[in-house]
Amino acid sequence: MVNVDTVYQRVLAFANKEQRGYITPQEFNLFANQAQMEIFEQYFYDINQFGRLHGNDTEYSDMINLLNEKLSIFEVRLINQGFTLGIFDLQNLDPVLYKLGTVIFDGIEVEGVNNDEYHYMQSSPLTRPTMSRPVYVKRVDGLNVYPQNIGIVDVSYIKRPDNVSWGYVVVNGKAMYDPDTNKTTNFELHQSEETGLVYKILKYAGITMQKDDIMRAGQGLDMAQVQQEKQ
Repeated sequence: MVNVDTVYQRVLAFANKEQRGYITPQEFNLFANQAQMEIFEQYFYDINQFGRLHGNDTEYSDMINLLNEKLSIFEVRLINQGFTLGIFDLQNLDPVLYKLGTVIFDGIEVEGVNNDEYHYMQSSPLTRPTMSRPVYVKRVDGLNVYPQNIGIVDVSYIKRPDNVSWGYVVVNGKAMYDPDTNKTTNFELHQSEETGLVYKILKYAGITMQKDDIMRAGQGLDMAQVQQEKQ
């Protein structure tokens, strides 16, 4: 977890230097959520990129391990999920579900297939789904699991990061940090992402305030950090 106030104060310290400008709490919260999602979504692209390379024998230099560690924060496993007539409803998960992981039935991973593949499998007794070889078809609102007499599965997924909020109270016309959990929500990202968050938020702030120096500084620092991480 990354403390939202720490990031906000670092962003303000940089933006206010030489009277470059002030970032309101509302603007910061908007930029903070955008930055968090950008970093979060980049994990999946990086895993795909580094997955094509041979792993490094040095444990802490293996980027796949590092990325999986960062993503583990968002992994959720639902145990013994029941459903009716082979339909597992995903609508309740829609606000938080980002990427479906594995579906397990009785210790067997249920294979995901598309609608055409399922109908092809149904055409022959040799390929038809069975209790020992189940499949699922992902719909907009849920999963259809076959054969339909399967009633309980374990489901894992990657959830979206919670929305970030720098909570505050107004004292003498000035916004003061309020750590009350009803107002403040920290970044869910791994602690190592703190510096990257500062750089990305500065980049967004510079664009909004039309301050090219802030935008270029944030963009340059962000790119430099990304290149360093991928070396």
